[in-house]
Formats: sequence, C-alpha cells, structure tokens
Amino acid sequence: MAKKICLIIGAGPAGLSAAYELLKHPESGIHPIILEASHEIGGISKTVEYKGNRIDIGGHRFFTKSPEVNALWNEIMPQQGAPAKDDILLNRKVPLQENGPDPEIEDRVMLTRHRISRIYYLRRFFDYPVSMKWATFKNMGFGRTWKAGWGYIGACIHKREEKSLADFYINRFGKPLYQMFFEGYTEKVWGRNPSLIDPSWGAQRVKGLSLWKTIGNAIARPFRKNSKKVETSLIESFSYPKKGPGQLYEQMAALIQEKGGEIRFGAEVTGIQLEGNRIRSLTINGKEEIQGDYIISSMPLKDLYIALGKDNVPAHAYEVATALPYRDFMTVGLLCKKLLIDNGKKPKYPTVSNILPDTWIYVQEGHVKLGRLQIFNNWSPYMVADLEHTVWIGLEYFANEGDADWNLSDEEFIALAKKEIHEIGVVEEEDILDAVRIKVKKAYPAYFDSYSEIGVVREHLNTIENLYCVGRNGQHRYNNMDHSILTALTAVKSLLHPEEVAKESVWDVNTEKEYHETKKEA
Repeated sequence: MAKKICLIIGAGPAGLSAAYELLKHPESGIHPIILEASHEIGGISKTVEYKGNRIDIGGHRFFTKSPEVNALWNEIMPQQGAPAKDDILLNRKVPLQENGPDPEIEDRVMLTRHRISRIYYLRRFFDYPVSMKWATFKNMGFGRTWKAGWGYIGACIHKREEKSLADFYINRFGKPLYQMFFEGYTEKVWGRNPSLIDPSWGAQRVKGLSLWKTIGNAIARPFRKNSKKVETSLIESFSYPKKGPGQLYEQMAALIQEKGGEIRFGAEVTGIQLEGNRIRSLTINGKEEIQGDYIISSMPLKDLYIALGKDNVPAHAYEVATALPYRDFMTVGLLCKKLLIDNGKKPKYPTVSNILPDTWIYVQEGHVKLGRLQIFNNWSPYMVADLEHTVWIGLEYFANEGDADWNLSDEEFIALAKKEIHEIGVVEEEDILDAVRIKVKKAYPAYFDSYSEIGVVREHLNTIENLYCVGRNGQHRYNNMDHSILTALTAVKSLLHPEEVAKESVWDVNTEKEYHETKKEA
C-alpha cells in the first residue's frame, strides 16, 4: 500500500501530538511530516535556556481533566519516584510514583508541584482567586471591603446582559472587585479595556468561577470527599517537567523521529495550493512545493489565509481572518541575589532560602506596565543554575509587534523592567546579577475586532476536506495546552475514522459548559 503523507504545520504541542498519535497507527499507512518555520520545538510552550537558567514562556501547568492527555504526558515523561532537590532540602513530602524515576539522577521525569498564585496590589498579596478571609479584608481596608461587599450583593440581585468581558466579570464578582482585581490587569494583557473584549474569553478561561464558588470551596474543603468538583483556579497542585515544558515537547519530538516521523526546521509555509475542495500542496519558503494527502495546521489563521491567497477563498472569510488580532509577549529574565520580600517567619509553604512561594504573581499595580511575575525556582528547582543562592524570576509584558515597547532595544527594555520591579518593592536594582529579554510574536489570539465574525472563517475552513485546524493559533482560541493537544488528537481520530468522528468536531473541543480544567477529585 502506497504511503499517504500528512503535512503538519507547526512543532508546538498540537502539531507534535498529532504526529505522535499518527505514528501509533502504522496500519493507516500515513507518514507525518512536521513543517516548523523556526528552529525550535514547543511553540509558546518552549523552554529557553540562558546561562544554565531556564525560562518557561508564559508559565505552563500540566494539569488536565482529560485522561487521554494525561496518559500522553505520562507516556512521554513519567511522574517522579523520588524527591526533587528542593523536596530534599526542605524535607518535604510529595506524592511519589512507585518505581518512578529519581529527578536527582534522571532528566526524563515529571515533578509534582504546589500551586500558589497570588495578586500583588497596593504592595500587598491577595489570594488568587480572591478569598474571603481576614487577611483579604485587612489588606483591602475597611472602605474597599465595604464597597466590594455591596457591589457583590448588587451583582447577585441585578445581572447584566453579557455583551463584554467586563459584564462577565462584574456579574460574578461585582463592580468594585472587578475594578480592583480584573480591569487593570486585563487591560495590560490585551491593550483594550474589558468592555471592548468579547465575553467568550472569560467563558473559556474562568468558566464556572465566581466569588460564591470561591467562598464555597473554602468552606467545603475540610469536608470534601470523592466526587466533589474544584474549579480550575482552585486546583492546588500540578505536574511539571524537570526542566520546563519545552523538555517534554523536545522529548516528544525525539520519539517522533525515532518512530520514523519527520521534522523539518526552517520550513515556513508561504503558499497553499487548492484543487477543488482539497489542498493539493504547500509551498515552503516561497520556492519548494510539497504534496500532502492530509494537512493539520496550527499556524495562525491570519497567516493561513494569506498563504491560501485572497483570490482563492471567499472574500469575507479572507477579510475576517486576515484582520484577526493577536497580542505579542515579552519576558525579561532577571537573576537576583535575593528579593526584598521573603516568605515570612512561619511560612505555610516553606521554600529554599525562604523566597516567596509563588509560581506566578499577577501584578495589579496600575503605575507599571509589568503584568505578571514568575519565580522559576518554584516551578522546578532544576530551572535555576544555583538554587540556594539566587532567585530566577521572569517579568512578563504584553505588547503589539512594532509598538514603542516592542521596538525598544534589549538594553532599554531591560532597564525599564529593572526600574519597575524596584518601584513596586520586589527587587533592589543592585541585587540583579544578570538579565535577558525574550520576544514572542502572536502569543495570544485576541477576542476583539474581527473575532466576532470568526464563525465565517470556521464555516469556510470546514469545506476544505483534508484540512484540520488545531491548537491555540490554529483555531484562534485561547486554549490551554491540554485542549490544544485534544484538538490534535481529535483531528487524528477524524482523519483515521471519518465515519465515526466528524471533521467539524475538532472545533468543538473546549466549548463545553464545564470549565476545561475542572476535575473530579479522586
């Protein structure tokens, strides 16, 4: 039987998962070829190494309610069977997998990490999601607490029609809490006020979460038994590859190549040739044409339509797709001797060198551009070259390619980041040992401008019989990793068994009512 070719555009989590899954079905006679425009694996889920210190672009928790995705991750990288370096130093007990690998000896290992994410506002820390306890009221002050309480009661009595993301948040938290903890940060991320953003972003990212459920979870926790559900933002632990998310996808890429799959780097898809309702071939780097029987695409929809060509697709679909907005992303890695804030005298979650225990911190201070702060020591002790004597942090900024911040030189932008982290009282500039800036284009598909008409694009793409769009950018949907992977697995199922799994079902992943990371407790 002659082999059929599946061309997979992009070597991120979705593209790699599609190739890996296809290779489990040699009886299909389908040979996967991954075409990656860059020379890196993992897309936005890559890990960047700088002088022995590793940066996780955007922060990636490995948690899912999907048994399929969980099995895939464990297949690539098994759970730890012995304590990690910081577990040992702190004499900390963590769940261990019987006969699992020892992270002090082996690299191919998943760690179990404790999730702590907080909001930094008024130079104080607030739980994320906001919890109703004395520390919260004390930090907010009487006046803000009074307003927040009445605002929440008002939101319970009078529900807004959800025309925007602002309406979505106000209905769940009340206007004062929305203005304190959501409005400014959301505007930093998207460069737009939440009143101008489609509410479906909230429906995907914080589905099911409300102040009442947050309070209910806190009350019920001591009594929780099997079958109780916990909202995604309340999940307290997650898995994490020893050397960051990119390590898992690099391992997956190696296995794909071992099993006979191909990965071509520096292979940018610049043209797509249609023949009727099928794609006949792709043009690579403007010159090489490669034929394929099936196409699985995780490239941005905007670029996909440019490659298809304005004259070859419906005019309205082309206009909508090529006008879809994106938000670009920058991380400044700072290697520090210490932070100005420590973990306190009797910390609930002890840390090496008593540093802050957070994996990431949402920065709500309105006078700085900084959006979020990561502490890589807490993601994995192996992300830091000198765990016991340095703190390796990531300062996250959101931009538009070509804007003033994006166009600053690395030296100029790093100077801005150092100034801001000092202004909010987290690091003294003289304690910064080294710094690096990393840029990522089209990191976040945005939910405004032509997004409201994306259904037109989806309808057209479904008419192209051998094209499957997967992943975050492939569907212009702000998915987490697990759902990006699920789109790929669904595409492979449809490709192999079209009579059982409709091609259109790839678009139905992460549209269910229940939040995509909600999980029934064991």
